[in-house]
Formats: sequence, C-alpha cells, structure tokens
Amino acid sequence: MKGSVAPVFMAVLVLGLLMVEPGQGTISCDQVKSSLSPCYTYLTSGGSPSGECCGGLSSLAASAGSPDDRKAACECVKAAARGHSDIREDLAAALPKLCGVQLGKPVSKDVDCSK
Repeated sequence: MKGSVAPVFMAVLVLGLLMVEPGQGTISCDQVKSSLSPCYTYLTSGGSPSGECCGGLSSLAASAGSPDDRKAACECVKAAARGHSDIREDLAAALPKLCGVQLGKPVSKDVDCSK
C-alpha cells in the first residue's frame, strides 16, 4: 500500500497546481495512482526519476486536460497524501522540471485544489 499512496502525493503537487474549479472530473484516483506509482522511489530517495515516472507524469498531465479532471486528480492525490510523511517535498518540487513537464505553477504540498 505504501507504494500506491506516495505517488498520489506527487499528483497533488503536480496537478493541483493547475488552479481548477470544483466539479465532476472523469479522471479516477486509480488512474492517478497508476500513472505516478513509478515515481515513488524518486520521491522518497532522490536520484533521477525513471523514464516510467516521467512518462506517467506526462501522460497524467495530458489526460487531465479539463478543469474538472485536474480538480479530481488533485483531490485524489491530496486525500491519499494525508498522513504519508516519507515523500520529500524538495524532490516533488523538482520532478516536473526533471521530467520536462510544464505546469506553470510552483509545486507545493499545500496546494489548494479549489483554485
């Protein structure tokens, strides 16, 4: 379970920053977890993110194209991240740049998914 929860934290950092309004997104929490699960090792231990991690991040960002989807993904990640302390925020913040994924917002665990 630990490996499936931590990647969700990354998604809130990434997708939650897209400043969306609440709504009914069609993206599921399972999609978020699946896309970001390869990032867990990087997010807890550092080093370089794997190609699978960057591919998952890129794919998730592309599939969460609507405001409702971005909001849903953000909420999935935020819910799973509560109580999970082994994710390093500095590594999460660096991930989009290392993967070449443009988000337009700084990454932070304190993201407000409602904006």
